[in-house]
Amino acid sequence: MTKIKKIDYDFSVCKVKDYSRIDFDREYCFIGKTDEEKSLVCMSDYVPDNTIECEHGWKAFRIEGVLDFSLIGILSEISALLADNRIGIFAISTYNTDYIMTKKENYRRALEILSDAGYQVV
Repeated sequence: MTKIKKIDYDFSVCKVKDYSRIDFDREYCFIGKTDEEKSLVCMSDYVPDNTIECEHGWKAFRIEGVLDFSLIGILSEISALLADNRIGIFAISTYNTDYIMTKKENYRRALEILSDAGYQVV
């Protein structure tokens, strides 16, 4: 049975000028860089002052445990369940696992849907 761990922080998704003002020692900090932008997902209380654009109001949960790269379909199944219930997601993958964010107003409903589908929410 796949476990889903709730994360009890509010998150923001940001576009930043550069990474100089980010506190990388915070518990959660996700960055992404392309040829067009520098992105940051962080706890809302720690949005840096060099943010260009920012969307607040996200909550997160993670797929508990270390996910082997050979595992297939976990993120796809979760995103499909939520999409079928008209809940959009913002997904972040790390080396060990996947994090899924929903807007605050959909968070409880998303967790209920996953629980009803057999996921253990902790």
